[in-house]
Amino acid sequence: MANDRDRTAPDNEHEPLQKLLSILASPWTLLLLHRLHIEGPKRFGELRRRLGRISTKTLTERLRLLESEGLVTRHYEPTVPPQVTYSLTEKVLELDGVMIELDRIAERWYGKGGRK
Repeated sequence: MANDRDRTAPDNEHEPLQKLLSILASPWTLLLLHRLHIEGPKRFGELRRRLGRISTKTLTERLRLLESEGLVTRHYEPTVPPQVTYSLTEKVLELDGVMIELDRIAERWYGKGGRK
C-alpha cells in the first residue's frame, strides 16, 4: 500500500529543474541570454536589433522576467533620453558551459548559414 501512496503523491523532487526550464524555455530567453553572454552588456535598442524579429513587448517581458529571477541586472542612467543597460549577473554565469555547448551543437547541426 505504501507504493500506491508514493505513486499518487506529488513529485516535488523536480520542482527546481521545472522552474529553471520554464524560464529558459520561454521564447527568446536563451537567445537573449546568449547575446548578453557573448557580446556583454547591451542597451535595450541594441538588444532588439541583435535579436532580430523580437517585438518590443516580448523583449520587455523577457528582460523583466530575467531581472526578477536575478539573471539580468538593469542599470539606469537618468540622462535625456534615459540610458538603460542590461547585463548578466554572476548567477547566470553558472550556465556558461551549457551556453557554450549549445553553441557548438548548433554550429554542428545547422552551421553558420542555416540548415545543413
